[in-house]
Amino acid sequence: MYYLLILVLLFLAELFYFRLADRLNIIDRPNERSSHTHVTLRGGGIIFYFGALAYFVASGFEYPWFMGALTLVAFISFVDDVRSVKQGARLLFHFMAMALMFWQWDLLSLGWGWLILALVVCTGIINAYNFMDGINGITGGYSLVVLAALAYVNARVVPFVEADLIYTVTLAVGVFCFFNFRKKARCFAGDVGSVGIAFILLFLLGKLVIATGDLSWIALLAVYGVDSVLTIVHRLMLHENIGQPHRKHLYQLMANELRIPHVVVSLVYMAAQGVVAVGYLICPREYGYVYLAGTLIVLSLVYVWFMRKYYPLHETYISLSSKKRPLGE
Repeated sequence: MYYLLILVLLFLAELFYFRLADRLNIIDRPNERSSHTHVTLRGGGIIFYFGALAYFVASGFEYPWFMGALTLVAFISFVDDVRSVKQGARLLFHFMAMALMFWQWDLLSLGWGWLILALVVCTGIINAYNFMDGINGITGGYSLVVLAALAYVNARVVPFVEADLIYTVTLAVGVFCFFNFRKKARCFAGDVGSVGIAFILLFLLGKLVIATGDLSWIALLAVYGVDSVLTIVHRLMLHENIGQPHRKHLYQLMANELRIPHVVVSLVYMAAQGVVAVGYLICPREYGYVYLAGTLIVLSLVYVWFMRKYYPLHETYISLSSKKRPLGE
């Protein structure tokens, strides 16, 4: 009954947000870099924050520093969805939030070296997750796979966090998927969603790494990681500004140039990460780093092969788009 009640409340909260977003004109308009063609409500991923908040209240305020951190990133990300926020302000909020999360992890006692490493890794994961939010279903679907793996580990391998946190957030992601994981999405996650769920998963993964002393658990985010890092490398090779929006991710080429339906592309990413996670869980713990290295190599080879074969289609698109622009643009 507890989970049913939470599920109903989350559905109602999402529907209430839709009315609010519609009234305040919080929408996403497609442009030449978009992978969608319809005006759609933005910020539906705020439900991830509500899911974590529901757990926080129901648990008697468990993990208060983490919840404070999540509130900071959700707030600045939602403001950024409504109106553009300067990069400096966004980074300030993110760094304050990560400091609170490090406090919750009890990481501040390990020395500056570990703190700097954690800051770099956490910043990279949050930005990677944000970069990968671009087609229907990919953020919600991929997050469900990662949450399922974390729930299994917490229940069967090593307990590292209160299980209800994982389950409640999973319900929130399921509610979002109901409205987003479809041919014509009713809402997009927005920065508040992609950054919010990234922060939640990061907290859970950090708790797991600290509990086991094993950094190879990062394999649970390997597919997103390889796509994000190699896309950045590719854009640097093309002498592009990596801070500007683009359509060069592998999933974007699949959805745009190859015309594969968004839902199918999202399922491919879910399946790929699911296979990686299952393989990692089957692999003996002493070979975790070997498995991670092998996984990164295989995924990288697949990425390079795909780009060599299909990236010319994107170059053709860019060429045709530039010819259609009026003089002076």
